[in-house]
Amino acid sequence: MTKRLMLLDSASMYFRTFYGVPDRYHGVDGTPVNAVRGFLDAMARLLNTYQPDLLVACWDDDWRPQFRVDLVPTYKAHRVDEQATPSPEAQPHQTQAGEVEEIPDPLAVQVPIMADVLAAIGIMRVGAPGFEADDVIAQYARNHAGPVDIVTGDRDLFQLVQAQGPNRVLYTAKGFGNIAEVDDAWLAAKYGVTGAQYADYSLLRGDSSDGLPGVVGVGEKTASALINNFGSLKEIQEAATNPDSGMSANLRGKVTRSSDYLARAVDVVTLHQEVPVPMPITALPHDPQHPAELVQLSDQYNLEDPANRLLTALARIA
Repeated sequence: MTKRLMLLDSASMYFRTFYGVPDRYHGVDGTPVNAVRGFLDAMARLLNTYQPDLLVACWDDDWRPQFRVDLVPTYKAHRVDEQATPSPEAQPHQTQAGEVEEIPDPLAVQVPIMADVLAAIGIMRVGAPGFEADDVIAQYARNHAGPVDIVTGDRDLFQLVQAQGPNRVLYTAKGFGNIAEVDDAWLAAKYGVTGAQYADYSLLRGDSSDGLPGVVGVGEKTASALINNFGSLKEIQEAATNPDSGMSANLRGKVTRSSDYLARAVDVVTLHQEVPVPMPITALPHDPQHPAELVQLSDQYNLEDPANRLLTALARIA
C-alpha cells in the first residue's frame, strides 16, 4: 500500500503559533511556551484531519544558506538582526556565517523545547547543514513514491505541487483552522500557473519577503501571462531577444534588462539541490519513545495537555 507522507515546514508553523496563541502560558521557571503548545496542538490537528502514514518535522539548520546569498546578496538580508549576538538558543536561526535571524526572544527560547519534545515522543525531526527546511522538504518529496502533504505558510513550496504523485500543499496562511489544500487546480485558479511552472512564475514576479526583486515592472498577472504565452523561463528569455516573438518591445526590454538577475536567482528559488537526509523515514510512534523525558518536559513547561492531545492523535493513526 502506498503511504502518505506529511512534511512540516516547522519554522513556518511555530512562527504562526507564536503569534496566534496567547502568551499567558509559561513553564515553572517563567519560560514562555505559547508557541510550543500551539505547535503541538497544530500537529495533533493535522494528524487527526489528514491521517498521514509517515511524518517528518523539517527544520531550518541554516535559514539563509550561503549558496543563495552568493547568488543574490539581498536574499533575506532584511531579516538579519544586526544587533544580535549568536547564542546556543538562537542556533536554529543562524547562518553558517553566524548571522542571526530577527526573531523575538520569547520565541527563540522555545525552539529547543519543541525539538526536545519531538525527540521524547519519537517524531522524526530533520535538518541539513547549509540548507533550509524548504530544501529538506523538497528532497523528501522527490524521494517518496507516494502522495505527499506539505504543511507550510510559505508560497515558495507551491513549486512542489504535482498532479502526478500527487504532492499538494496544506497552506496555513489563514490559520490551522482554515487550511487551503493547494493542488494544480487551486494554483491555476489563483495564479494561472501549475506547480511545475510556479518557480518560474516566482522568479518573474519576485518576492519581497525573501528579498528577491523579480523582473522590474512584472507583477503577478504579467508573470502568469508570460508563462502561458511563451512557456518556461528559458523560452520567455528567448522570446525577449526576438522582435518577432509577439512579446511587446516594452516587455522584452524589461526581461532582457533582468537577464543577469534571472540567471543568478534561478538557483536561489528553484528547490533542486541534492540534500543529505536520513532514509528511510521512521514510523510514527505508537507511544512515547522516551516517556520519562516527556513527563519531565511536560512538568517543567506546562505541556501535559497539548502533549496528551498529540499522543492521542498518534494513537488513532496507529
